[in-house]
Amino acid sequence: MKKFVLMPTIAGGMVLAGAIASVTAAPPADRVSPLRVGLMAVADPAGGFQGQVEVTVTNTSRHTARVPKWQLPSNLVESKLFQISRDGATVAYQGPMIKRGLPQAEDFVILRAGETLRSVVDLSKAYDFSRGGQYVIALNSALQFASLSDGSALKQSNGLPQVARSAPLSLWVAGKGANVGVQGKPGGGGGSVVGGVSYKSCSATQIDSIGGAVNAARGYAENAKGYLNAGTVGPRYTTWFGGYTSSRYATASQNFVAIDAALDQSNGEITVNCGCNQKYYAYVYPNQPYEIYVCRAFWTAPLTGTDSKAGTLIHETSHFTAVAGTDDHVYGQSGAKSLAISDPASALDNADSHEYFAENTPSQN
Repeated sequence: MKKFVLMPTIAGGMVLAGAIASVTAAPPADRVSPLRVGLMAVADPAGGFQGQVEVTVTNTSRHTARVPKWQLPSNLVESKLFQISRDGATVAYQGPMIKRGLPQAEDFVILRAGETLRSVVDLSKAYDFSRGGQYVIALNSALQFASLSDGSALKQSNGLPQVARSAPLSLWVAGKGANVGVQGKPGGGGGSVVGGVSYKSCSATQIDSIGGAVNAARGYAENAKGYLNAGTVGPRYTTWFGGYTSSRYATASQNFVAIDAALDQSNGEITVNCGCNQKYYAYVYPNQPYEIYVCRAFWTAPLTGTDSKAGTLIHETSHFTAVAGTDDHVYGQSGAKSLAISDPASALDNADSHEYFAENTPSQN
């Protein structure tokens, strides 16, 4: 069994064997999230660290805050909320990357003025702590769709979502062992290969529907790749990826070359798993190509067009680290358009931006 020893550190806090470290973000400044975040390492009975942290989120405003559940930490790791490094190198997130629709009333957490939400998060379910070294952990969550009861949205002056941040928690972890691994995978069920695509837990009707979506996604990817290979810089590009620079344009082109190549595989490499019963569209584990878990919203989506089945497959394929390694900085066309204007570099790392560029609805040159 793996064993970790927590040792003193001076960056962001202190961890001692048998004790716990704690850090709290500084009070919010202008245009900064009113959610104050505290982060504390949770020691096991032997004084070691197994990847658990306690997070406190306090509403410091005078108004009630409404925040989508997936933007706040919980006992389930369903979003990439934390930035973690070991000896200065990024520790990759291995949890699910989820395409979500617009949040409904039941998707929000309500935090009254002065109220604090506490949760213990097992980071080892989504990050690899198997190697010893100096770890730095911080929560960094964009608050898209969050608002206060006075009617104000939690946005920065540039229109992008405010970000709930903790101060970095730094700790030395000594020891080796196998990573606990990611959680939440539905059972695979019986598998089959139809039309060059592998299927798990899918009915014949579902297989037929997905087959059409795969073909449409391949058409989308080919069209997007051709647009970029031609060097076109029209509204279609600038709407979703922002102002032109040669380096950013090259990144977009390389991403769609990779997406197109991944979707063109036809010997069972692409796997679609129908075992998900969550309300969102789909998700993948970024380090496990090329299995895509399709969920309830996928089945009611149109074949093509905005937030379509074909576009969802583009979105999820872009997440694989073997493809483009995209993130979910924002969701939805409105958020993606704002991101392209205010932060083009993040737009080129945003899965929905790639989906909407490929779907091209409404059509732009």
